[in-house]
Amino acid sequence: MSPSVRLQEMIRVIRSARTQCEERGVIQRECAAIRAQFRQADNVGRSHNLAKLLYVHMLGYPAHFGQMECVRLIASPRYSEKRVGYLGAMMLLDEKQDASLLITNSIKNDLSHSNQYVQSLALCTLACMGSAEMCRDLAPEIDRLLRTSNSYIKKKAALCAVHIVRKVPELGELFTTAAHSLLSEKNHGVLHGAVVLITELCEQNPESLAQFRKVVPELVHIMKGLVMSGYSPEHNVAGISDPFLQVRILRLLRILGRNNDTASDAMNDLLAQVATNTDSSKTAGSAVLYETVLTIMDIKSESGLRVLAVNILGRFLLNNDRNIRYISMMSLQKIVQTDHNAVQRHRGTIVDCLKDPDASVKRRALELSLALVSAVNIRSMMKELLLFLSSCPPELRAQAASGIFSAAERYAPSQRWHIDTILHVLTTAGADVRDETVPNLIQLITTANELHSYTVHKLYRALVADISQSLVQVACWCVGEYGDLLLRAECDDTEPVQVTEDDVLDALETVLQSHMSSPATRGFALTATMKLSTRITHNVDRIRSIVSIYGSCIDLELQQRAVEYNALFKKYDHMRAAVLERMPVIDKTSPGHSKGEMTAGPVQERDQTQKQPAVETVSQESTNQASNLLDLLSSSDDAPQSTPAQPHSLDACPTSSSSPEGDLLDLLGGLDLMPAPSLTVYEKNGVTLRLQCDRQMDTGVSITLSASNSTDGDITQFNLQAAVPKCVQLQMKAPSGDVLPARAAGQLTQAILLKNPNKVGLRMRVRVSYCSQGTNYQDTVQIDSFPSVAWQ
Repeated sequence: MSPSVRLQEMIRVIRSARTQCEERGVIQRECAAIRAQFRQADNVGRSHNLAKLLYVHMLGYPAHFGQMECVRLIASPRYSEKRVGYLGAMMLLDEKQDASLLITNSIKNDLSHSNQYVQSLALCTLACMGSAEMCRDLAPEIDRLLRTSNSYIKKKAALCAVHIVRKVPELGELFTTAAHSLLSEKNHGVLHGAVVLITELCEQNPESLAQFRKVVPELVHIMKGLVMSGYSPEHNVAGISDPFLQVRILRLLRILGRNNDTASDAMNDLLAQVATNTDSSKTAGSAVLYETVLTIMDIKSESGLRVLAVNILGRFLLNNDRNIRYISMMSLQKIVQTDHNAVQRHRGTIVDCLKDPDASVKRRALELSLALVSAVNIRSMMKELLLFLSSCPPELRAQAASGIFSAAERYAPSQRWHIDTILHVLTTAGADVRDETVPNLIQLITTANELHSYTVHKLYRALVADISQSLVQVACWCVGEYGDLLLRAECDDTEPVQVTEDDVLDALETVLQSHMSSPATRGFALTATMKLSTRITHNVDRIRSIVSIYGSCIDLELQQRAVEYNALFKKYDHMRAAVLERMPVIDKTSPGHSKGEMTAGPVQERDQTQKQPAVETVSQESTNQASNLLDLLSSSDDAPQSTPAQPHSLDACPTSSSSPEGDLLDLLGGLDLMPAPSLTVYEKNGVTLRLQCDRQMDTGVSITLSASNSTDGDITQFNLQAAVPKCVQLQMKAPSGDVLPARAAGQLTQAILLKNPNKVGLRMRVRVSYCSQGTNYQDTVQIDSFPSVAWQ
């Protein structure tokens, strides 16, 4: 290929290259020829060479050596060379390049050129790559061009003014008067530029809103003319008269009518007219209607108009275009809290969207369906949601299960229905539920006194049928607590199961020996087996042998628990009945319980009249003996204070502790622990984040971040990121989930382990990100003060 080939020939040769190496060779040779010709003083084909260089730049190859040639061509008096020079400047230059400063004077001269097309080139270049300094120097020239009589120049000057306002917001006052006068133009291009300019002025400077609210009647008049005008071939798009201008005007009206009664009243009739007269069968009409809906919902509109907007979104749900269905559900999600009844009318259509093959539409339909659940429709909606849960994609299963749990807890018509619903979810999507689901269900079962027999029979059947389910932990807990009710085979609500003591022990032993059981599940099963020793009469020796086997288990937690239980059998058998009595009712409002997290706070017991006989027979002598036992096992000289037993420590998953004495004290209950120091580090948009510190070892600190949501809607995509100084090592555990239930119905926790060998003052920076009602938020929190236990 010779150096003087035409642009078309160069493109043909490059496209015919068989390999990338061959293509690079062609381009390198051509670039070398272009460089050589740029050095010649009498180069007559400069625009031709620059055009070829721009094509090379489009292919991704370096073309920076053509920047100065762009400056020379812009200064040329010939239009053909100016055109290529300005095009090169827009592609090869930006405000960070020093060469861009060299074209400021050329642009200023061309803005005053007698040829409108030369003026247009200068306006386009300034609007594309003008720096703040160029905008300050040339702003008076743009204001002058906004007042010319040439519509072609006016529309380009208006868009150039938009760029200037974005770069230098304080120059907005310069264009206020000219922008207002442009609204009287008939040319749609000029009107479009004027509306965009006014919108930018209002967004950059809220103080100008009061001045531009005076033009609302003019905007309404222009909009009515577009809606009611006849067919115009020049502006018609799919039967809609200039939908681009209509959308821009509606967006400006939304800004001007926000939080202003007078402006909102002036545009109510127009919005109703647009909503009823616009055809939604085409994409252009749907775009206009969508902007109309957003405007109605954002201004202080009438209630009937808001219902009309919701109905438009309901029609969008029936559209064949998935994008339209998606934006419809996004909009309904934002207004469901304020216009709940209006959105409820389209509940059936929204539920049908759960069957959509598109995953993003399914996700939005799920969020909207959960927001529509109320006390009136809880049964019908839950039936649909449970059906969706059984067939939904794996990535949506956790979100669906979390939403069903929150809705069931808030609107459950009865405790039995609540328990059945949670058990159904655990059976269907047990592997995807949050960690606190098991303790929450246990707390619910303890409060339903009349359903204990029904629950233990149902869970025992599920345990025998399949031990791989996540409800195995709850089933083991129920069998341990209410095994006597299971053996009696007395249940009015369901068909009782005829089982023997050996059958129950066989089921628990199967869980203990199964390879599918996690260490936590085995802990539940072992504790249940131990509790049965006080609820059965003929198989106590078998229970003793089962427990003794795990005294040498490879799992340290299970081994430790078994050793403690063996101690109860051998040395303290007279106390076994008191220690293994039934759990008292757990009060969720107590300081020691928060959405499934059991801490060392006090547990409120039921009234004395509701206690089981086994509890009533505990004598003061047994209590004193328990206190003596604690004294014998304690490594300190002071005897611990005798307090009511807290059996819930037996049933929770075994956790690590710092000493064997502490583990045995945890086994027997009766130790009041001081609450861990905590402080609130973030409180914004209804999200509250608390930090809690506990010393674990000499150089290690365990920190727990707990988040709650006080808004009326669930918060999704919740994520925490943390950073500490280099002298401190940070390890973040897996969070408990990414969905914050509404109205403080649940918490998310994030455990963080800090290693602080130098015991320096701790500092941490936490980034909080989440999505609330379709809006993404991200904040950074600097934590400079920690509770003293974290660093002393």
